Amino acid sequence: MNSGERPALRLVPAPVAAPSGTGPVLGAVELLPGRVRAALLDLAGTVRWRAEATYPRTAAQTGIAAALAEVTRFPTAPAAIGVASAGLVDAATGTIIEVHEVPALHGYPIAEVLGGLAGVPVHVEHRARLQVLGDRWFGPGRGRSTFASVSTGEVLGVGLLYEGEVLAPPGGRSGAHMTVAASGRECTCGARGCWKTVATTPWLRDEAERRGLAAKTIRELAGDPLLDEYAGNIALGLVNIQQLFAPGLFVLHGEAAEGGEPFRARIEQRLREDSSWATGAEPPRVVVNESPADDVALLGGAGLVLSKL
Repeated sequence: MNSGERPALRLVPAPVAAPSGTGPVLGAVELLPGRVRAALLDLAGTVRWRAEATYPRTAAQTGIAAALAEVTRFPTAPAAIGVASAGLVDAATGTIIEVHEVPALHGYPIAEVLGGLAGVPVHVEHRARLQVLGDRWFGPGRGRSTFASVSTGEVLGVGLLYEGEVLAPPGGRSGAHMTVAASGRECTCGARGCWKTVATTPWLRDEAERRGLAAKTIRELAGDPLLDEYAGNIALGLVNIQQLFAPGLFVLHGEAAEGGEPFRARIEQRLREDSSWATGAEPPRVVVNESPADDVALLGGAGLVLSKL
């Protein structure tokens, strides 16, 4: 891993959208444990083409490369590809350092692999960091210089835009493994009490089963006290982010959108109850991005390409 300093991602003004069928297209790839998606987007952020493939989490690197090859048979060559990856990423070298759920992704040179497949430049960042770029260029964060973008569901993470810069320190993580309970459950990383252990879908399913509930999903659990507890668990990590950076706005993605307005409001209530902010500062608020198929990571990949061009 590169141990030196690298600059934060800097944003440039959003370009005027080119007419359909004109101008460059932007490539985006989202790599998650067991799944990979790719898309071509225009300068307005409209998805023009998409593909998806799965691979076993126990796959060797050759299996992962095969899945990447399957989804990058682009009908038109993109100007470049922005990769939104789970796990810990070394953006300077285009390498995935580790993904706990997929051992073969440890040290995986994804920029080199994708560059060889597509023949175009490849830029890599952590999924949550790029998600905030998607919101900044094309979503609820458009026009803001500071806010947070939050993944919920099977994957948990926070991306931060602060004074116009995406916070991306070398070796920095997405927040999923911040400690919220010193004697809590054991995490996939080996530590105990990580935010991920109480604020993701596996916790919700396990807890519903432990309590003897037939319902297992956030929609099915509407009105049950368990859902209120789940909202509080998600707010736990947001409180820490608010205390440190005071982003004010938190944009939620993924599973949180399925809980509807009561779930969003409960997260915001807990965030405000447990946070403190200076007089005159923006009170923290929560909004939900309900993008179809939750394509914000792909939009973030496109935004990364734009920021590099």
